[in-house]
Amino acid sequence: MRIERTHKGFADLSLTAWVRRHVYLEERFAFISGFVKRADFSVSNSESPPDGYFAPHTRLLLDRDSAVQHTCFMAIIAPRVLKGFRDFLPGQEALRRVLTARFEAVFRAYGFAPIDTPALELAEILLGKGGGETEKQIYRFTDNGGRDVALRFDLTVPFARFVALHRDELPMPFKRYHIAKVWRGENTQHGRYREFTQCDFDSIGISSAAADAEILLMMRAALAAAGAGQTTILVNHRGLFNRLLMRCGVSGKLAEILRAVDKIEKIGRDEVKQTLISLAGEAAAAAILQFIELDGPWDSVLAAMTEAAGGPENDSERLAAIAQFLRDAGADGSFRLAPSITRGLDYYTGIVFETVLDDLPSIGSICSGGRYDNLTGLYSKETLSGVGASIGLDRLIAALESLGRLPACNPFAECTIICVNETHFGLYEQLASHFRAEGINCEVFCETKKLTAQFIQAEKRGARFAVIPDAENPLEKPFTLRSLLERTDTEVSLPQAIKLITCALSGV
Repeated sequence: MRIERTHKGFADLSLTAWVRRHVYLEERFAFISGFVKRADFSVSNSESPPDGYFAPHTRLLLDRDSAVQHTCFMAIIAPRVLKGFRDFLPGQEALRRVLTARFEAVFRAYGFAPIDTPALELAEILLGKGGGETEKQIYRFTDNGGRDVALRFDLTVPFARFVALHRDELPMPFKRYHIAKVWRGENTQHGRYREFTQCDFDSIGISSAAADAEILLMMRAALAAAGAGQTTILVNHRGLFNRLLMRCGVSGKLAEILRAVDKIEKIGRDEVKQTLISLAGEAAAAAILQFIELDGPWDSVLAAMTEAAGGPENDSERLAAIAQFLRDAGADGSFRLAPSITRGLDYYTGIVFETVLDDLPSIGSICSGGRYDNLTGLYSKETLSGVGASIGLDRLIAALESLGRLPACNPFAECTIICVNETHFGLYEQLASHFRAEGINCEVFCETKKLTAQFIQAEKRGARFAVIPDAENPLEKPFTLRSLLERTDTEVSLPQAIKLITCALSGV
């Protein structure tokens, strides 16, 4: 809108004042200035605007002004995530998938099958045996249908429900693995989040000590596949600890004492001692601390534990059998008998274990688990014993990052086909299919841009090679293969390009 001279009497319309008062809106919202330009009138020194000319335009401007003010002052929702929750950028998610693929390869190699269960369960399903700390940490609410529901806090309890529900469809013993997210409303710290991924593997329907040893060996193999370095797997048996508490006369406070002992690495010996004294008295507290602080070779620690618990029983004999299995498998150097390992969850009834990274013990347990003799008893009359372990993927990644051992991975394609002519896109896709058939991830750029701009884009996406097809005949004529790392160009045929890229990616 261009005003060369204010017409006599025009100020009575207060248009000038209106423009001054709302100039900030014109600067921030282009459609106001665009509308004014579209009004397309000019007032000369000698001409008068037609009667009523400004009225409809002024009303429309004021209508627009009302909408603009609403938009201007409408609250913008700040993009953010809840504390303890995270987004994963392509590189981060690609890393997670590389590690879970390695775990899956180990699980499948041992004959374990994949399953999945809902993230949301009825609260009574999840809280039937967890209790205590679990109930404080669980995400629980009433859904729109008025049902008491909760997000799963681990994968073991849903697995027990799964087995009870599908018992007739599963071969027994049933060996499964399950990689999925779980949720706990606990305090966040390095490597510990409120939403995190667990990698579980369990055998159910078998009570053999050999099944316990198999899970321990799988833990060792999975962490080795992830590149975790030297690990020590700490093993204990709940039965020996339970018998000790019976001798001390405090078995009625088993759950509270278990949770107190389980926190010894987090809160320290002195605080655990005070908690035990308040729960069991000074004499029992001293006996419990002496028991959990036993250390040394497996056989000597087992002998001391057995004596403190009142003599040999099935629990001590099982630990002896597991030790022999591990020795026979040539893996006993990775395992240590540790009476302080109790695992706070109530459903463990037999062997329990945790894992320590020798190069980073401060990160805590990366993989833990144990035997549960009747977890499915909550959902079925049939008693099914099981044993399993869980790898905390997020904590493992935090540990590998601290140790500088994260595996290299590119979330994008290693090879890019440059777009020389957009009309040849279908031919470029046909060319790319040959690379993909040979296991080379290949992306086709869809827009014709300067070569330099496309090279920069390919480099930002982590590509190592760029194919520059012939402008006229992309499929039949040789093309230029550019090494984006070395900044070199080579004229090659398709088979030659595939060979060069394959060798480079394999490090040959």
